[in-house]
This record gives sequence, structure tokens and C-alpha cells, in this order.
Amino acid sequence: MTKAQNKTKVTKVSVTDFLNSLAEEKKKNDCVIIKNLMEEITGEPAKMWGPSIVGFGTYHYKYDSGREGDSLKVGFSPRVQNLTLYIMPGFDRYEEYMAQLGKHKTGKSCLYIKQIEDVDIEVLKDLIKDSYDYMTNKYG
Repeated sequence: MTKAQNKTKVTKVSVTDFLNSLAEEKKKNDCVIIKNLMEEITGEPAKMWGPSIVGFGTYHYKYDSGREGDSLKVGFSPRVQNLTLYIMPGFDRYEEYMAQLGKHKTGKSCLYIKQIEDVDIEVLKDLIKDSYDYMTNKYG
């Protein structure tokens, strides 16, 4: 029996080419803003993870089940309905930010926003920084 492999891995695809391929100009512009924010906050270069996720930094995880792999510390993806930002620790520890952020929805580790103007950019920066720092302190 072989171990399941993580399907979302770093690829050689150009982030710039990926973002330039987005048909919707507004979404493309919002993605460039988020990319630049995340690069500035993390000090990491943007890398493609799979066909549609832009990620920053890497951490190695290992579950009690023995499954292990590598994943991005923070990232985003331009989905059809929303811009999805990946905040890997989830949102329980960030209640204050979430209350101040503006118009958004969340999943387990996903922050969904329609457009960048719907949120307070300074609160978003703090959320990204704290999330990235948490993942770095926890996983190195």
C-alpha cells in the first residue's frame, strides 16, 4: 500500500503568467495587490502550488496517522466566486481581526472575499503577518 501524496505541490509555473492569464481585470488587479502584500509581509517569493494557488513559505506537517507532507504557510487563489486567502492556522485565534476585517466569509483555513475594497487592508495585513509568524514559529 502506497502513501497518499499531497496533490498540491510547488510547480515551476510562473506566478506572473498565471495572474496575467486571469480573464477578469478586477480580479487580476486584486490578486497582484495580494501577491505584493504577501511577498512584503513574508519576505518569501510567490510560488505556484498546483494549478491555481499562489503560496508563500513552506512548512512540513506530520499527522498522528503517519501522513506527512509540505504545504504553504500563507497563500491565495482567484476562484470564480471569491478571492480565497489561505490562513493555515484557521481563525479561532484571530477573532479581533475578523470582527474588524470587513465583508468576508470563512471556511476552516479559507478566507473568502469578493474584492479587496470589501476589507480593511491594514487588518488584512495584520492577519496575514500573524498567521505567517504563527506557522513559522510552530513549524520553523
